[in-house]
Amino acid sequence: MTSPSSETRHDLLVVRPSKWTLVVIVQLRQGTMRFNQLRRNMGGVPQKSLSQTLRELERDGFVTRRAYATIPPRVEYELTDLGRELLALADDWQQFALRNRRAVEEARRRFDDLAGEILH
Repeated sequence: MTSPSSETRHDLLVVRPSKWTLVVIVQLRQGTMRFNQLRRNMGGVPQKSLSQTLRELERDGFVTRRAYATIPPRVEYELTDLGRELLALADDWQQFALRNRRAVEEARRRFDDLAGEILH
């Protein structure tokens, strides 16, 4: 049987890493943004993917969503304190990726070469 604390850790690990999660968090570092502004800044993110990512981040308490009763409707997103804490982790992850990019590329190359040899 799994303990509640390990279930919670597993849930966070399963839910968080989507293709766009860290990109949204990093973009919101600039401050409050509207949906289309976020989408433009992210370049190439499908509307549905951005909507889903924002909903997950809001559900988990990393982002707040404010809807204004205007015509046209205006919705703004911003990081919560929890989201800013996640941003610090995103910065660490980015630094790790930059430091280790060549090592990862080399590992992938070796793996692909080996996989190619096995297939032929």
